[in-house]
Amino acid sequence: MMSGVNPLRFVLAIDGPASSGKSSVAKGVAQSRGFDYIDTGAMYRAVTWAVLQQGLELSDSVAIGHCAADVAPQLRWSSDPLVPAMRVGDVDVTREIREPEVTAAVSAVSAVPATRAALVLRQRQAVRQALDEGRGVVVEGRDIGTVVLPDADLKIWLVADPTVRAERRVAEDQSAGRVSASTVEQMAEELARRDAADASRADSPTRQAADAVAVDATHMTLSEVVASVVALIDENVTKSNAIPKGQA
Repeated sequence: MMSGVNPLRFVLAIDGPASSGKSSVAKGVAQSRGFDYIDTGAMYRAVTWAVLQQGLELSDSVAIGHCAADVAPQLRWSSDPLVPAMRVGDVDVTREIREPEVTAAVSAVSAVPATRAALVLRQRQAVRQALDEGRGVVVEGRDIGTVVLPDADLKIWLVADPTVRAERRVAEDQSAGRVSASTVEQMAEELARRDAADASRADSPTRQAADAVAVDATHMTLSEVVASVVALIDENVTKSNAIPKGQA
């Protein structure tokens, strides 16, 4: 790695379990620093939407892998944290990928190795493009620091109490007008199942990178979490740029 870090070409990886606040924090940090924002979870949801549209069986990993390979190059999204959007070709699926049907199927689709291979490639291409154009980037998901971007300048492992996560997800669904009959208790059970599935999958399981900084958002407001991550970025840049050449 080069000595020193250009704050305009900084790579931040944010990982953590479902509904830990990754998207909100990533958007806030990206807005604060003028970085690109990449929501890898939305990419997996977009592939899942395509799988469901094609009527594929969730047990048919071969068909799902082919679908992912076809869809990955078609994915288009907004890197502006204030205007989140996802398209599959010419189809805007921003709302559809957050519907319960997609949520229920995304862990199964994401567990297919061919799906992950296709999307990791797409994610790395997006980061490379941002850096080549002189922009920093915030990438959030479940395997960013461990698999997608193991050399990220800073890795954050964002967690929160399971009940708090469930309350936030239910409130988020209600605010967005999504149909959901889940109580907080039911949502907590659903999130626990997703956590177990994501952590136990054979390919790229969700886990904290050895060099990631753990941030517990349970008792923090969104603005407080964003501020703490921004402070970590500034600290990282300052320390890296203080290293004499030849010693990095």
